[in-house]
Amino acid sequence: MGEGLGVVMALISSALGGSAAAVTRFLVADGDAILLANLRFGIGFLCVLPIAVALRATWPRARDWPAAAALGALFYGLAIVLYNVSLDYTTVARATLALSTLPFQTMIVGALLGREALTRRKTAGVLIAMAGIATALAGDLAHAPDGAWRGELVMLATALIMSFYNVWSRPLIQRSSAFGFLAVSMGGGALVLLLAGVAAGSFAALGDFGPAEWTAAAYLGPGGGAAAFILWILALERASPTRVAITMTVNPLAAALLAAALLAEPITPIFLAGLATVALGIWLASTMARVR
Repeated sequence: MGEGLGVVMALISSALGGSAAAVTRFLVADGDAILLANLRFGIGFLCVLPIAVALRATWPRARDWPAAAALGALFYGLAIVLYNVSLDYTTVARATLALSTLPFQTMIVGALLGREALTRRKTAGVLIAMAGIATALAGDLAHAPDGAWRGELVMLATALIMSFYNVWSRPLIQRSSAFGFLAVSMGGGALVLLLAGVAAGSFAALGDFGPAEWTAAAYLGPGGGAAAFILWILALERASPTRVAITMTVNPLAAALLAAALLAEPITPIFLAGLATVALGIWLASTMARVR
């Protein structure tokens, strides 16, 4: 039951992450990338912190606080701002499909840093998934906006930054707790975003928000920010990283479905075929061959 519950939590987390992409795309015309990052992870931090305190989470050691906060600034600050910039150039489906390279980029970064061996099976999975992504993006150009390739390149760079966060954060989590590290790192990112937003005058755009924009913003922080990351951590506590990672394919599917409803973005057969190939690649790369 514990393993199954963990997979369900990971599926919900991935779906929330995908829906956050569609909501961000909906809001991107009314606010800049820094404002949207503040709405998602500034509010998300205000939700995560009291939960961590209530659960008496083990906080990082004093000497680990600067590193945890810096990683938070890298992930919740820089990476999420780039994530929002990407959605200003391309569709939600194409952007989140590019983001689904995250598990593979993490494997490659882990291998380069000596944290994880890149076996032939993993390499084959990476190549299959990348072929699926390339096929979906290239075959669906007729439905892509002008300059969509810029957004997809930015999203690939975003996934690379997130990959380094995944690898570098693991020792810090092991020396504290998942909730404690999440609160400190998200707090570091929220502080950087707040200062950047004030310096850039990003919060002035809130004056142009109507009821629909405020409703979307109210979901973005608690749902796409706090709940998605809390559920992901709880999933990792119950299920193997392999089974949790496979649920990443739900992210672009959930994003595409909500974007179709909110933004009338089409869901094409070539996108679904590419997504299925990505799922196959993730499964192949993140599972080990059965040993006799």
